[in-house]
Amino acid sequence: MRTPATIAAVLTAGTLAALTALPAQGAEYSSALKVRGIQYDAPGPDSNKCSSANTREEYLTVKNYSSTTTANLKGYVVKDAAGNRFTFPANQYLQPGDYVKLRGGNGTDSDAKNVVYRDNCNFMWNNAKDTIYLYRPSGARAVVHSYTKSRSDRDGNGYITYH
Repeated sequence: MRTPATIAAVLTAGTLAALTALPAQGAEYSSALKVRGIQYDAPGPDSNKCSSANTREEYLTVKNYSSTTTANLKGYVVKDAAGNRFTFPANQYLQPGDYVKLRGGNGTDSDAKNVVYRDNCNFMWNNAKDTIYLYRPSGARAVVHSYTKSRSDRDGNGYITYH
Protein backbone atom coordinates (compact mmCIF):
# COMPACT_ATOMS: atom_id res chain seq x y z
CA MET A 1 0.00 0.00 0.00
CA ARG A 2 1.33 3.43 -0.90
CA THR A 3 1.52 6.07 1.77
CA PRO A 4 0.65 9.72 1.09
CA ALA A 5 4.40 10.52 1.14
CA THR A 6 5.08 7.84 -1.52
CA ILE A 7 2.27 9.14 -3.72
CA ALA A 8 3.57 12.71 -3.38
CA ALA A 9 7.09 11.58 -4.33
CA VAL A 10 5.79 9.75 -7.42
CA LEU A 11 3.71 12.75 -8.47
CA THR A 12 6.65 15.11 -7.94
CA ALA A 13 8.96 12.89 -9.98
CA GLY A 14 6.36 12.62 -12.75
CA THR A 15 5.87 16.38 -12.80
CA LEU A 16 9.62 16.97 -13.02
CA ALA A 17 9.93 14.46 -15.84
CA ALA A 18 7.10 16.14 -17.73
CA LEU A 19 8.68 19.58 -17.28
CA THR A 20 12.09 18.46 -18.50
CA ALA A 21 10.53 16.76 -21.51
CA LEU A 22 9.18 20.05 -22.90
CA PRO A 23 10.60 20.99 -26.30
CA ALA A 24 13.16 23.80 -26.47
CA GLN A 25 10.67 26.06 -28.23
CA GLY A 26 8.47 26.02 -25.15
CA ALA A 27 11.26 27.69 -23.16
CA GLU A 28 10.62 31.06 -24.79
CA TYR A 29 7.33 31.47 -22.97
CA SER A 30 9.14 31.69 -19.64
CA SER A 31 10.76 34.90 -20.86
CA ALA A 32 9.16 38.28 -21.51
CA LEU A 33 11.69 38.87 -24.30
CA LYS A 34 10.56 37.26 -27.54
CA VAL A 35 11.26 37.51 -31.23
CA ARG A 36 8.43 39.62 -32.63
CA GLY A 37 9.40 39.14 -36.27
CA ILE A 38 12.17 38.93 -38.82
CA GLN A 39 12.85 40.60 -42.16
CA TYR A 40 14.99 37.70 -43.36
CA ASP A 41 14.99 38.64 -47.05
CA ALA A 42 15.86 42.32 -47.47
CA PRO A 43 14.12 44.05 -50.37
CA GLY A 44 16.25 44.41 -53.49
CA PRO A 45 19.27 42.49 -54.72
CA ASP A 46 21.45 41.11 -51.94
CA SER A 47 24.88 42.71 -51.62
CA ASN A 48 27.39 42.32 -48.81
CA LYS A 49 29.09 45.65 -49.61
CA CYS A 50 28.75 48.23 -46.86
CA SER A 51 28.62 51.15 -49.31
CA SER A 52 25.76 49.85 -51.45
CA ALA A 53 24.32 47.05 -49.38
CA ASN A 54 20.76 46.38 -48.40
CA THR A 55 21.87 44.51 -45.28
CA ARG A 56 20.46 47.38 -43.17
CA GLU A 57 17.04 46.27 -44.42
CA GLU A 58 17.52 42.81 -42.89
CA TYR A 59 16.45 42.91 -39.25
CA LEU A 60 15.20 40.95 -36.30
CA THR A 61 12.71 42.54 -33.90
CA VAL A 62 12.95 41.60 -30.21
CA LYS A 63 10.09 42.78 -27.99
CA ASN A 64 9.57 42.96 -24.24
CA TYR A 65 6.12 41.44 -23.71
CA SER A 66 6.13 42.12 -19.96
CA SER A 67 3.51 44.57 -18.74
CA THR A 68 5.53 45.60 -15.67
CA THR A 69 9.27 44.82 -16.01
CA THR A 70 12.00 46.64 -17.93
CA ALA A 71 14.45 44.28 -19.65
CA ASN A 72 18.10 44.91 -20.51
CA LEU A 73 19.46 43.17 -23.62
CA LYS A 74 23.13 43.66 -22.66
CA GLY A 75 24.84 40.27 -23.00
CA TYR A 76 21.97 38.60 -24.88
CA VAL A 77 23.16 36.64 -27.92
CA VAL A 78 21.37 36.19 -31.24
CA LYS A 79 22.52 33.29 -33.41
CA ASP A 80 21.49 31.57 -36.62
CA ALA A 81 21.71 27.89 -37.59
CA ALA A 82 25.20 28.34 -39.10
CA GLY A 83 26.55 29.80 -35.85
CA ASN A 84 26.71 33.44 -36.96
CA ARG A 85 26.20 35.48 -33.83
CA PHE A 86 25.69 38.91 -32.41
CA THR A 87 26.01 39.85 -28.74
CA PHE A 88 24.29 42.99 -27.50
CA PRO A 89 27.39 44.82 -26.21
CA ALA A 90 25.82 47.71 -24.31
CA ASN A 91 22.81 48.43 -22.17
CA GLN A 92 19.69 48.35 -24.33
CA TYR A 93 16.71 48.83 -22.08
CA LEU A 94 13.29 47.74 -23.27
CA GLN A 95 10.42 49.18 -21.28
CA PRO A 96 7.27 47.03 -21.01
CA GLY A 97 5.87 46.68 -24.54
CA ASP A 98 9.00 48.22 -26.13
CA TYR A 99 11.04 46.62 -28.92
CA VAL A 100 14.37 46.92 -30.72
CA LYS A 101 15.30 46.14 -34.32
CA LEU A 102 18.66 44.42 -34.70
CA ARG A 103 19.75 45.52 -38.18
CA GLY A 104 22.60 44.41 -40.39
CA GLY A 105 25.12 46.89 -41.73
CA ASN A 106 26.62 49.87 -39.97
CA GLY A 107 24.86 52.68 -38.18
CA THR A 108 24.42 54.46 -34.91
CA ASP A 109 22.64 52.50 -32.21
CA SER A 110 19.73 54.48 -30.85
CA ASP A 111 17.51 53.72 -27.89
CA ALA A 112 15.16 56.49 -29.01
CA LYS A 113 14.84 54.99 -32.51
CA ASN A 114 14.74 51.39 -31.20
CA VAL A 115 17.64 50.22 -33.34
CA VAL A 116 20.94 48.39 -32.84
CA TYR A 117 23.31 47.67 -35.73
CA ARG A 118 25.38 44.51 -36.03
CA ASP A 119 28.24 46.53 -37.61
CA ASN A 120 28.60 43.75 -40.14
CA CYS A 121 27.56 44.07 -43.79
CA ASN A 122 27.20 40.33 -44.34
CA PHE A 123 23.70 38.93 -44.25
CA MET A 124 22.95 36.84 -41.20
CA TRP A 125 19.63 35.23 -42.14
CA ASN A 126 19.28 32.83 -45.04
CA ASN A 127 16.55 33.57 -47.57
CA ALA A 128 15.37 29.96 -48.00
CA LYS A 129 15.38 28.73 -44.38
CA ASP A 130 17.11 29.33 -41.07
CA THR A 131 16.75 29.10 -37.30
CA ILE A 132 16.76 32.05 -34.91
CA TYR A 133 18.20 31.57 -31.43
CA LEU A 134 18.11 34.11 -28.61
CA TYR A 135 20.25 33.29 -25.57
CA ARG A 136 20.24 34.98 -22.17
CA PRO A 137 23.55 36.32 -20.82
CA SER A 138 23.73 33.18 -18.65
CA GLY A 139 23.85 31.07 -21.83
CA ALA A 140 20.34 29.66 -21.33
CA ARG A 141 18.22 29.57 -24.47
CA ALA A 142 15.33 32.05 -24.31
CA VAL A 143 13.84 31.74 -27.80
CA VAL A 144 14.12 29.51 -30.85
CA HIS A 145 12.20 29.85 -34.13
CA SER A 146 12.81 28.04 -37.40
CA TYR A 147 11.44 29.24 -40.70
CA THR A 148 11.28 28.24 -44.33
CA LYS A 149 10.36 30.70 -47.04
CA SER A 150 7.79 28.34 -48.55
CA ARG A 151 5.98 27.49 -45.29
CA SER A 152 6.47 30.51 -43.04
CA ASP A 153 6.18 33.44 -45.45
CA ARG A 154 2.83 32.93 -47.16
CA ASP A 155 2.74 36.37 -48.83
CA GLY A 156 6.39 36.12 -49.98
CA ASN A 157 7.40 39.58 -48.73
CA GLY A 158 10.47 38.35 -46.83
CA TYR A 159 8.98 39.18 -43.41
CA ILE A 160 7.63 36.74 -40.81
CA THR A 161 5.69 37.70 -37.68
CA TYR A 162 5.89 35.42 -34.63
CA HIS A 163 4.08 37.20 -31.78
